[in-house]
Amino acid sequence: MDIGFIKITWTDILDIFLVSLLLYQVYYLVRGSIASRVFAGYMLLYVFYLIIKALGLNLMTAILQYFMGVGAIALIVIFQQEIRRFLLVLGRNATITNSRFLSRFFGNAVKNIEAENLATVIEAARSIASDFNGALIVVTKQDDLTQYAETGVLLHAQISKQLLLSIFSQYSALNEGAVIIADGKIVAARCVLPVNEETEVPTSMGFRHRAALGMSESTDAAVIVISEQTGRIGLAIQSELHSNLPVKKLGEMLGAYLYENVIPVTEKVANES
Repeated sequence: MDIGFIKITWTDILDIFLVSLLLYQVYYLVRGSIASRVFAGYMLLYVFYLIIKALGLNLMTAILQYFMGVGAIALIVIFQQEIRRFLLVLGRNATITNSRFLSRFFGNAVKNIEAENLATVIEAARSIASDFNGALIVVTKQDDLTQYAETGVLLHAQISKQLLLSIFSQYSALNEGAVIIADGKIVAARCVLPVNEETEVPTSMGFRHRAALGMSESTDAAVIVISEQTGRIGLAIQSELHSNLPVKKLGEMLGAYLYENVIPVTEKVANES
């Protein structure tokens, strides 16, 4: 296909489409963060470099070309968290890693929490919120969270509402940090989670919300976060924080995420509400 003096082939169209898709994915990862401004500045500089090169300004082109080469290395350092997040998204969504047969080779052999236990967790979250006690509850999906569990106190206890309430009581020695739930058990309490430093979190949200976001970015776990000041319940899933959720909505979102659009806990939670 000829457009004026430009000859365009189907490979050129494919090339433009793939570059556009790549730029969109990069923007999606860095949007709302400080790194997004760096990315926008670098793109503007690159466009300026292309214009200078097209005009034939050789000296300026050589200077900018050297700067762009050094800048590429600097971008790897600046965007190391975003690059890691991008690779995690690829690995999480890849067909080969989601295969049940091959999941054991990629560490995805964790069993989903049972619907009855999930309902117990949601009931406990409601009680904790009504008492204005802060909490972080990590519910495992597929990723192995052993490295995070080992930062806290190992329990390997059966899931119960009373135990969760006692852990997050203001008088408990375990109320700081997060509880990790995996394989139908409370694996550990007082765990340290990776904290998000890039996304601009509203001032009304504190350290717990940043930890919930950081955990949802690093793993595929669902993280229930309860504010100690407001008693509001939030849910961090796949790098997104959903705040001020009613108990019924929390059950629906957890059920849909953990059971792939099957919501076995909604009815029980609705009755309890």
